[in-house]
Amino acid sequence: MTTIGFVRHGVTAWNKEGRAQGSTDVPLDEEGIQMAERVADRLEHEDWDVIYTSPLIRAKKTAEIIAEKLPTLDFHIDKRLGEIGGGIIEGTTEAERVAKWGFAWRKMELGFEPEDVIISRGMSFIEDVKTAHAGKRVLVVSHGGFIGRILHVLVPNDDFTRDLGNTSLTVIELQENRNQCHLFNCMKHLEVREV
Repeated sequence: MTTIGFVRHGVTAWNKEGRAQGSTDVPLDEEGIQMAERVADRLEHEDWDVIYTSPLIRAKKTAEIIAEKLPTLDFHIDKRLGEIGGGIIEGTTEAERVAKWGFAWRKMELGFEPEDVIISRGMSFIEDVKTAHAGKRVLVVSHGGFIGRILHVLVPNDDFTRDLGNTSLTVIELQENRNQCHLFNCMKHLEVREV
């Protein structure tokens, strides 16, 4: 059975400001780089076979930091792992969206990437990974919105109501009948370390 470890990228300045990032190429900030180093330290002690990443710089940099600790793994960039396109809300905060479009802005046509397109590209990637890496352990560095949508498809009966934290690890075992979530939104690598 193929196992996928989904890692959300490290934090960015826009994350901290509550700005919608979507397909905008926002880099990690200094804290985001440190978070990526912490998850890399964690993953160094686990068994993984290959790394895939979104091409967006915040995910790609996170994946590159992980790859430095796991230099024997093949490294792939796949555009299907990019964040959900946010249309004209990208770069705005919730307060700015409400001021411009009102409280019902989520129901408006603002250029969001359609749900069926998101799921189609995500599941196309999953099927390709199952074929190319059957029985392997695959790290996938991507984005909170995208990972969340794919989790709901892969494990529809689990409760994934919490937003994914930056550099969180979620592990899904792909099975014939029913996929299993073995770890969800785990950020133990960010816990304060005792000196």
